[in-house]
Amino acid sequence: MRNPLSETIVNIKPSGIRKFFDIVSEMKDAISLGVGEPDFDTPWHIRDEGIYSLEKGKTFYTSNSGLLELRQEISNYLMRRIHTSYDPKKQCIITVGGSEGIDIALRAMLDPGDEVLIPQPSYVSYEPCTILAGGKPVIINLKAENEFRLTPEEILDACTEKTKVLVLPFPNNPTGAIMEREDLEKIAKVIEEKDLFVISDEIYSELSYKDQHVSIVEMPGMKERTILINGFSKAYAMTGWRLGYACGPEEIISQMTKIHQFCIMCAPTTSQYAAIEALKNGDDDVAKMRDAYNQRRRFLMNAFKEMGLECFEPYGAFYVFPCIKEFGMTSDEFATRLLKEEKVAVVPGTAFGDCGEGFLRISYAYSIDNLKVALSRISNFIERLRSEK
Repeated sequence: MRNPLSETIVNIKPSGIRKFFDIVSEMKDAISLGVGEPDFDTPWHIRDEGIYSLEKGKTFYTSNSGLLELRQEISNYLMRRIHTSYDPKKQCIITVGGSEGIDIALRAMLDPGDEVLIPQPSYVSYEPCTILAGGKPVIINLKAENEFRLTPEEILDACTEKTKVLVLPFPNNPTGAIMEREDLEKIAKVIEEKDLFVISDEIYSELSYKDQHVSIVEMPGMKERTILINGFSKAYAMTGWRLGYACGPEEIISQMTKIHQFCIMCAPTTSQYAAIEALKNGDDDVAKMRDAYNQRRRFLMNAFKEMGLECFEPYGAFYVFPCIKEFGMTSDEFATRLLKEEKVAVVPGTAFGDCGEGFLRISYAYSIDNLKVALSRISNFIERLRSEK
């Protein structure tokens, strides 16, 4: 029998995030600080709208692009938040989570051999989705001394005549790094100079703790070059509803819609009705959750300071990225020992790119009580490691 498998997919490594959590699920009294999922329930008024849509029998397909009312609310939301308007009929598509938006954007934009600049550490799907779309990933290694921000020089050094797309993953998973207005203004000049397109993954845009989030599309000339990816999972605690969206130039969105049409048909109808309610009346919920995350963020930073554990201050998402290079072991070795000896699961930084070596991703999307217990165990582990030197 011939080999039934695609060589391309076989050669792609599975996600490095899940390794430890298969173990945690069977380990008594273990605490996981690794999953990037809000610990809040979806606000009741949003759930209620989903329930109401079911009771009314609204279980039909929507248009491929999604409910027009939802796309209109997304347009209203983006005007409020980033002062940018999109035509809900031609420049917006509802996707199955932000991840689908990333996938179909790359497939719509890449020809074989086109290069995609991917700053790392970053979300695990950019690189494999580029490969599956026939593109070539070109990794830009972000630096801790720059607070993991992307610089114009790093883009210029990575560009070739085949470079077509830049992924802009801010606020960043796993580092919590952000790009402020002055940072974006600098790279916008390079993007225009090199005639690049941008996929801006802004799924954590509402979880920004240093002023309000600024989008690359707010920079002159960037809206025409950018596919903006966002969704409802993180800001509204709607991970299981599987709903995202992409906005951008009509010529790109129309081709993304074609791919979506053949592969998905439409995003879940119930989720779309719930999302309309989220955008109309969910601002207060987002603010309350953001305040809670910020409290936890400050709690972790103070705890690391007391432990003497080096960690730059993150201003976005709900992750911290402490450095463990002082202990002379790999991120994977540290995480494995921490899990076995103290029953705390974190994610090795290498799950998000090779330059994540020497770091850990720790999520603070957990209750303060859980964080206190976990941090006490981490402190004990670190004291033990230092005594072993």
